[in-house]
Amino acid sequence: MTDSTHSDNAIEYASSLQMLEAVGRVVDVVDTLRRECPWDADQTHASLRPYLLEEAHEVLEALHSLDERTGKGFEHLAEELGDLLFQIVFHARIAAEAGHFGLEQVARGIHDKLCIRHPHVFGNREVLDKAEVVANWENIKRKEKGRKSVLEGIPASLPALTRAAKVIRRAESLDVAVKLPESDPEGEESLGEALIDLVVWSLSRGFDAEDVLRGAVNQLEERIQVAEAQLDIN
Repeated sequence: MTDSTHSDNAIEYASSLQMLEAVGRVVDVVDTLRRECPWDADQTHASLRPYLLEEAHEVLEALHSLDERTGKGFEHLAEELGDLLFQIVFHARIAAEAGHFGLEQVARGIHDKLCIRHPHVFGNREVLDKAEVVANWENIKRKEKGRKSVLEGIPASLPALTRAAKVIRRAESLDVAVKLPESDPEGEESLGEALIDLVVWSLSRGFDAEDVLRGAVNQLEERIQVAEAQLDIN
């Protein structure tokens, strides 16, 4: 091992210690707040739900305004991610008080999950491309949770567009063909305009775009269920 490698490892180790120390300070602050702040002491998993949702949306807003080329917005993103981290630590603390789990179990759980679902990185499985990575992830997840369908676990309350994206990704894991559009939008801006045009078109004809898309997603789900039934037969 070269001196350069030793130096790189030392820097990485020191960085890891600083990260753990910083997270530990957040945990200590939350512990203190639960003991000494009347508002924080009174919170429950249920009462924190709107704050968790709000913080998640603020992270998404920060990502939307982020300019990775110039670096503008990274400071704001770090702040919003910190707010979201606070919510995670807070929920873990409340669960620990009730004897269910703590932040350690949360971290260990996601660590183990990522290792198991990336057998091409932490195991001996070989993959050809990103599509196979996604297919492996969904199949492993399905077996872990004992699910009979790749569609299980997709919240029915999701907005239709978000649900469509999830269902299409699940369809790919079963090689269920989803027809590509005849013409491709030229970039994100063009795609956004095309989506707006579809909403305008649907409104002009008295359709609710959300309901129409949800119906189309339901039809795709039926095709997926047929494909799954064929796999069970074979």
